[in-house]
Amino acid sequence: MITALIVLPLAAALVVWLLPLSGRAAGALALLTALVEVALWAVAVAGFDFNQGLQLQDQQSWFSDLGVSYHVGFFGYSLWLAGLTAVVCAASIGYALRVNRERGRAYHGLLLFLMGSIVGVFTAQDLLLFYVFFEAMLIPIYVLIGVWGGPRRVRATATFVIYTMAGSLLMLAAIVAFGLSQGTFSLVDSGTSANEWVFLGFLAAFAVKAPIFPFHGWLVDAYRESPPEVAAILSGVVSKAAVYGLLRIVIAKFPEPVDDFQVAILAFAAVGLVYGSLLAFRAPDLRSVTAYSSMAQMGLIVLGLFSLTDLGRNGAILQSVAHGLVSAALFLLAGMVETRTGSSVFAVLGGMARGRPALATLLMTTGIIALAVPGSVAFAGEFLILAGVYEAGWGWAAVGAGAIVLAAMYMLRLISAVLHRSRGEDVREEAPDLRPLELALVVPLVAALLFLSAWPASISERSFPESDTIEATE
Repeated sequence: MITALIVLPLAAALVVWLLPLSGRAAGALALLTALVEVALWAVAVAGFDFNQGLQLQDQQSWFSDLGVSYHVGFFGYSLWLAGLTAVVCAASIGYALRVNRERGRAYHGLLLFLMGSIVGVFTAQDLLLFYVFFEAMLIPIYVLIGVWGGPRRVRATATFVIYTMAGSLLMLAAIVAFGLSQGTFSLVDSGTSANEWVFLGFLAAFAVKAPIFPFHGWLVDAYRESPPEVAAILSGVVSKAAVYGLLRIVIAKFPEPVDDFQVAILAFAAVGLVYGSLLAFRAPDLRSVTAYSSMAQMGLIVLGLFSLTDLGRNGAILQSVAHGLVSAALFLLAGMVETRTGSSVFAVLGGMARGRPALATLLMTTGIIALAVPGSVAFAGEFLILAGVYEAGWGWAAVGAGAIVLAAMYMLRLISAVLHRSRGEDVREEAPDLRPLELALVVPLVAALLFLSAWPASISERSFPESDTIEATE
């Protein structure tokens, strides 16, 4: 099952690249593949026992002398992250098909390759296999931004490459050192390590990918210059590779360094949470607000992870899924606004709620969930994180609560600037409402958010076995 989830989009990418298909046909095949991926994931969920640990494993020896193997499997939390990947990528491929990107065969093949690589990251149970998928995930991102990005795409791509390559090299060195010291590269068979340098190598790589302050220098240019559907995948899904890496490698394999560096990591996460929220409040356009809010939310998620409590850990996974859906919906909606008005800058927007009930409803609903009103999935995730981090120190919870107030401020500003505040002659009266095909892309994301708002325990109580507590792990 898991191998099928990985191979299906990769094989479809090859088919799209090799067959002489038109751009539309390539997009249709890519979208069909993504929908089948969602269906396969749903089958995996139906057969998954959330009271058990690693399941649905597939393992084949690769380099037996070094203990390297093709070993994939799902934990509860990685199953939810893989599902998030399938849903967001399906919506993003549908968006690309709707706008009919140039060189469609190459574009849709890269999106499929990216989807398969991300699923591989979330399922890898061998460090070298994890690294292969982690690097494979970056290749299509470089090309998608560098070729199809905005006017400053060269700078955005160069910055992204510099940051990610530096993190990847540190992680490769850490993988080699850890695997040789353990006598195996298996994440299942290896033990724990107290080596702080190896720990810092992994931590730096995932801090770049999240990104966590101060490793966020690539974020805004990459999110702003990417096509909207690529930005949706970057913010909604790719950043969650860091969540998986921190959980599966950093926290699980380095308990002593994690305990020693806990305060420092919490401090950086708290600074990133507040700093990202302040920048989001001052950002001049829809995409920048979403980008900086993603940085802030990743800081909040890291707070939950490194609270080293069950509540914080469960909240971090719930918030990861919620943020992935929210940011993907916002980036796609930003793209739809841009196609209608030629810009997402607040100075030339405003009053778009008039005569556009579908756009107003979806943007308002997504924004209200993002600002974590009581009863929303974001509120549930943030509450669990704050409850967990309170156990690590009330000061961290106070910082988190203050940043949540800032999040409400910048999200209300976004809603007002786009929908309600009239700009007089700058209001694009001729811009139409969302069309049925556009609704088909965003409505499922919002529907998933509403479902999780009604039943957040479907994820928060089904990510880790009841016996797998932080205390038991320690």
